[in-house]
Amino acid sequence: MPAAPQPVRIALIGAGTMGSYHARVISQSADAELACIVDPDAVNGADLAERFGSRWVPKLDDLGPFDAVVVASPTEHHVEWATEALAAGKPLLVEKPLSESVTEVEHLVSEAERRGVPLTVGLLERYNPALMTVLDIVEAPVHVATVRHSPYVDRIPTGVAFDLLIHDVDLVLRMAKQQPVDVKAHFAYVHPKSAPESEDVVEATLLFSSGLVASLSASRVSQRKIRTLEIAELDRLVEVDLVRQDITVYRHVGADFLSGAQTGYRQQTVIDIPTIEYRKEPLAAQLDHFVDLIRGDADPAAELATLVAPHRVVAQTMESGA
Repeated sequence: MPAAPQPVRIALIGAGTMGSYHARVISQSADAELACIVDPDAVNGADLAERFGSRWVPKLDDLGPFDAVVVASPTEHHVEWATEALAAGKPLLVEKPLSESVTEVEHLVSEAERRGVPLTVGLLERYNPALMTVLDIVEAPVHVATVRHSPYVDRIPTGVAFDLLIHDVDLVLRMAKQQPVDVKAHFAYVHPKSAPESEDVVEATLLFSSGLVASLSASRVSQRKIRTLEIAELDRLVEVDLVRQDITVYRHVGADFLSGAQTGYRQQTVIDIPTIEYRKEPLAAQLDHFVDLIRGDADPAAELATLVAPHRVVAQTMESGA
């Protein structure tokens, strides 16, 4: 029997909220080891390292002792860290967005391809069990409507398009299997704590040559977290709650108006509730995929081919609403 592969030694960049989530799943994985946590903040970095049995360092001058890198630093530092990791030949997972500049995203993807280094981005909904199951179910969508609303979070300076909308753009592109032929959007800049150029609400519409229309709503000024998806096909409606990770399928049978004492409307609908496959925490499933890319059990070239498009479409959304 061949020996089990050694755990992948991962250097985690960033000791903030997202960094703490990555630290937890890495430390819990049998296939990964949290080699160190890198953050210029000694208090946060040392505290997180102690909590998960690792060590804190303020910076990495030499990436040599590590097998791979996870970048969970603020967005404005993603390109800097990704460039350093690629130059050192280290596989890396970078939190979304890779960059808000499509040119920088294209450059990093090209560098990863040229150097033969695995690169992926934290588009976490790709690993949501409900969404993974839906992609197995849906055949010919004609209308997709997404809602991704959240309460305001002070720590996120990035506008809502690259913070939230990018997830739904990514999943619509995966369903459509093509680029949109038209992109339109409207923005609201309403929260007093937001930077003047950081949008708080986006309402976007994507049109595809297949006839598919996608209506995407993203907001960070809601009073509750909403992550819903409705996919209309000609013979059914697939409704998904990405927070609860459940799916309901509706098939219309008939309808008629009621008269007399019970005036109203009656609808007959068949409801199916599919079993959710792939039951695993999305962040842990994402780490598993990253390890597979590192070990050659997943195709790094196929992964790279999926990274530019969602960034490009979000950028088009920003341009259309300017």
